[in-house]
Amino acid sequence: MNPFQTPIEYLKGVGLSRAEVLKKELGIHNAEDLLRHFPFKYIDRTQFYKVKNIEPDLPYVQVLARLTHKEIIGDKRSKRLVIQAQDDTGIMELVWFQGINWVEKNLHIGKAYIIFGKPGSFNGKAQMSHPEMEMYSPEAMRRKGNMTLQPAYNSTEKLKSFQLDTKGLQKLIGVLLEQHAKDIHENLPAYILNRYRLMNRQDAYRNIHFPDDAAKLNEARNRLKFEELFFLQYKLLKNKIYRTHKFKGNVFDKVGPCFNNFYHDKLPFPLTNAQKRVLKEIRIDTQRGVQMNRLLQGDVGSGKTVVALMSMLIAIDNGFQTCIMAPTEILATQHYQTIKSLVGDGFVETALLTGSTPKKERRILHEKLENGELKILIGTHALIEDAVQYKNLGMVVIDEQHRFGVEQRAKLWRKNVVPPHVLVMTATPIPRTLAMTLYGDLDVSVIDELPAGRKPIETLHYYESHRLRMFGFMKQEIAKGRQVYVVYPLIQESEKLDLKNLEDGIEVMSREFPLPEFRISIVHGKLKAAEKEFEMQRFIKGETQIMVATTVIEVGVNVPNASVMIIENAERFGLSQLHQLRGRVGRGAEQSFCILMSSQKLSNDGRIRLNTMVKTNNGFEISEIDLQLRGPGNIEGTQQSGVLDLKVANIATDQELLILVRKCVEEIFEKDPQLSQPEHQILHQATQTKNSGLSWDKIS
Repeated sequence: MNPFQTPIEYLKGVGLSRAEVLKKELGIHNAEDLLRHFPFKYIDRTQFYKVKNIEPDLPYVQVLARLTHKEIIGDKRSKRLVIQAQDDTGIMELVWFQGINWVEKNLHIGKAYIIFGKPGSFNGKAQMSHPEMEMYSPEAMRRKGNMTLQPAYNSTEKLKSFQLDTKGLQKLIGVLLEQHAKDIHENLPAYILNRYRLMNRQDAYRNIHFPDDAAKLNEARNRLKFEELFFLQYKLLKNKIYRTHKFKGNVFDKVGPCFNNFYHDKLPFPLTNAQKRVLKEIRIDTQRGVQMNRLLQGDVGSGKTVVALMSMLIAIDNGFQTCIMAPTEILATQHYQTIKSLVGDGFVETALLTGSTPKKERRILHEKLENGELKILIGTHALIEDAVQYKNLGMVVIDEQHRFGVEQRAKLWRKNVVPPHVLVMTATPIPRTLAMTLYGDLDVSVIDELPAGRKPIETLHYYESHRLRMFGFMKQEIAKGRQVYVVYPLIQESEKLDLKNLEDGIEVMSREFPLPEFRISIVHGKLKAAEKEFEMQRFIKGETQIMVATTVIEVGVNVPNASVMIIENAERFGLSQLHQLRGRVGRGAEQSFCILMSSQKLSNDGRIRLNTMVKTNNGFEISEIDLQLRGPGNIEGTQQSGVLDLKVANIATDQELLILVRKCVEEIFEKDPQLSQPEHQILHQATQTKNSGLSWDKIS
C-alpha cells in the first residue's frame, strides 16, 4: 500500500479526535494531504537582532541576551512576571501574564538565552510578551529550528484547541518526513531534472517544509511548482488527444448556398482579418472527421456572434442543425435578436427557447426540431431538457461556458449519435497562461481586432465631488439624442456596506432628470422576466433616455444609441466586470464614454483598477492586470472549473514557468505519446498508479 494514502488517524501523534478536526478544518484525510499542507510563510531565524535595532513594527525577531533581573508585579488578574534581558547594546523587557510560576522557576538569572518572539514597546523600551526561550549553548545554535527558516502553517482556533497550531503541525509533518521521506519516489524523468536543473523530489518535500536556507527553499518551490504544472498540463493534453481519437466528428466538406448567400448578400460589414482567420481555423477543424472543441475569445464588440453564425451556416449547408446555449434569458434573447436581424425572415428557420417560452410554442418548436425543419435553436438551459430532441445536431455554440457545469454541457453533446462540433465563446478575455490552464484541452482562437469604424470608448474617473459635472455631461449627451446607462452595485441600502444603491439612485435621477423632459427605465434582478423585458424594450426603442440598473445588464444588452455608461462605486467592481459593463456602450458609430464614479478613499487595488480602465480599452491587457490583482482562483469561472486547485504554483506569478512546462509536455506527446520509451517509464508509472509516492491526479 502507498504509505501516503494511510488515513491520518494512524500517523504517530494524531489519533481519532485530532484526525477528526484535521479533516473538518483543513481537509486533511491522509498522510499525503498533510505533506501537501505547505507553509504559507517562513519565519527567518537565520539572524540575531541587537536590542538597540529592535523596532515594534518588525515581524518575529531572535535575540541573544543574558537575563539580569526578574520580578513579579501586581496581584491576581494584574499579576505579571517581568524579566530584563541585556546584550551589549541595551536592555529589553520580557513579560509573562500566564504560566508565571513555571517560567520563573525555569529561567535563570545570569544565563544567556536565545529569545524569540514578536517585538513591541512599553514606555519607550523594547518589550516582548511570552517569547520562546532556550538557554544558549553551541548545540542549541545548531539545533533544527534555530538558525533556520521556520515554516508557518495555516491553522484555526479549533485546531489550536487540539495543540495543532503552527508548532503542532510542524511536529506532525516532521514525524511524517522522518518515517516516510524514503517513500517519496521520483516521478519525473532524469533528463527533465537535468535539463531544467530541478531538485530531486525527496529533497524538495524536505526543503519546502524545513528549508536549510533561502536558496534551498527556492529550489524546492521551483521543483514542486514544475511538477504540479507538469501533471496538470499532461492531463489536459492527454484529454485532448483522447477526445480526438475517441470522438469522431461529422465532416463539413462543403461551403454551400447558406454561407455564400449570407456572406455576399446579407453581411452588413466586411469581416476583420481576425474574424476571417478564426473562420478558417473552424473550417479546417470541421473537415478533419474529429469532434471540434474550440474556444473563441474576443473582446466585447469584436464580432464573435457573426463568426458563430457563419460557422453554423456551414453546418446547415452540410445538412445539420445547430444551437447556441447562453447562461441567461437576456443573453439568449440578445443572440436571437442579433441573428434574426442579420439573416432576416425566410433565410433559415431560427427559434428561441427559454424558460418563458409558452407551452404551445414549445410543442411547435419541438416538432420542427425533430423533423429537421428548425436549423438554428437559441436558448438557455432549456436546450438540454430531455424533451428537446434534434434530428441531426451538428454544431453547438456555448456562450460564457464557465457559467455551465460539465454535466450540462455534456447533455448537449449527447443529443446526437456523433457528438456535435463545439465552439465555446467568451467575452471575458482570458490571459494566455490562464487559458492554457482552464482550457488547456481546447484549441484557442482569438479575435483581437474591433470592426472598422468603431471609436475607442473614452473612460473618465470622477470622484463624488464631481457629481454635478457628471449630471451636466449626461444632459449634454441626452440633448444630442443619445441614451445613458447608470449602474449601481446594490438594489437596496445596506447596513453593512456604505455604497450607492439603485433605490436611492432612482430618487436622485428622478429629481435631476424630471418628467416629461426625461424618462427613466429601471432594471434589476428582482424584477420578473416580463417586467425586465418591458423595461429593456422601452430603452431599446428609445422611449426612455436613462436606464438605471444593477449588473444584470453586464451582458446581453445591445443598444447602439447608448453612448454613456456611468458606474457608481466603480472601485467595488472587479476589472473584468468593469470592462464588461463598459462594453455595453461604443456599439454605434458615435463617440462613447464610460464614467467611473468613486469615493475619495480608495484602496491601492481600487486605484490600480480604475487607473487601468482609464488607461486602456484592451481586454487582454486588462485581464493580465486582473489576474495579478485577484489571483487565478478569483477570476470569474475558475473556481467551479476545479482545475486551479494548485498548492504551490500560481498562474498569476508563474507564467514563464507554465509556458516552459507546457512546451516540455508538448514535446513528450510529439515524441512518445504512449510513454513507451525507457526514459518515460517513470512518467508512465506516475500517471497510471499511485504506487510511486504521492498521487499526481489530485493536482487537477
